[in-house]
Amino acid sequence: MVEIVWEFHVIPGKEEEFERHYGPEGTWVQLFRKANEFIRTDLLRDPEVPGRYLTVDCWTDLGAYDRFKEDFAAEYKTIDEQMEALTQSETKVGVFEAV
Repeated sequence: MVEIVWEFHVIPGKEEEFERHYGPEGTWVQLFRKANEFIRTDLLRDPEVPGRYLTVDCWTDLGAYDRFKEDFAAEYKTIDEQMEALTQSETKVGVFEAV
């Protein structure tokens, strides 16, 4: 299993909308579920830094995630562009393997 971790800094006042789209039943998860190899997404909120979040997207393996991004590139890009209005920054922390 691999976990892909992203860090976001959300625009003040957009937190609720961000959580709705990035949470475990949100817009991104609805897209990810089109791939059988998707496992889950966890959304983490930093209690000490307002507006700071991490998402952890779990997939069976990195190849499955890469195939998903190819197969659904247009939909991924559309959602990504729509979500830019919610964040000040987005950083890929990394890809991690479960041990």
